[in-house]
Amino acid sequence: MARRARAVKLLGTVLLPVVACFPLDCRADVFVRDDIITDPNPARFNICYGHGCAHLAWVNLSAEQWQQVRKAFAKPADTAAEERTQIAAAVALLESIVGALTGTAGDKGGDWEGLGLPGQMDCIDESINTTIYLRMLQKDDLIPRHSVADRATRWSIFSWPHTTAVITERESLERWAVDSWFLDNGEPPFVLPLAIWKSGWKPPKGEALKGELRPQPGAAAQ
Repeated sequence: MARRARAVKLLGTVLLPVVACFPLDCRADVFVRDDIITDPNPARFNICYGHGCAHLAWVNLSAEQWQQVRKAFAKPADTAAEERTQIAAAVALLESIVGALTGTAGDKGGDWEGLGLPGQMDCIDESINTTIYLRMLQKDDLIPRHSVADRATRWSIFSWPHTTAVITERESLERWAVDSWFLDNGEPPFVLPLAIWKSGWKPPKGEALKGELRPQPGAAAQ
């Protein structure tokens, strides 16, 4: 019964974006709780977990912990692509550090593998947390070639709605998905053009792809 109740709760969580984002292409530019710190800094921010941001954990990183993150950007990126690789590494590191502090280190990729286990996250949690991390990187002038954009949600009649964090390349204005939901906690998120992500892209089955991706249209797993 308890597992069934959790499944019903998860179903309600993933259906919420359908109500809010019925068109096939919409933005998820409003955080789901008004107590989320939207102007975060390493000494004071919070993260979501429990599916649909059912729970918040408040985090205070030490100067030493934040310096670990800054080391990912020790060598200034020569290109926007290099900076996106740095961003993926920094997000992964932040997930590892924060996971150990908040009991979310055991989060499994996707929704179903870790269903019922403590500290799990769905795409709403993941996209909010990644956006929080990206805002802290931007605030510290670590990602000068990109800006943090609104989260984005995709939906179709053939699949569940799915939400991701988004960055915009300043020079080209191209938007990029930064999607950590597919992977376990602490793995570098997938970074790929938002237009491809919106088409329903998924990681190819059987491949452990990490970091920046520029997959060809039609390469999505079915």
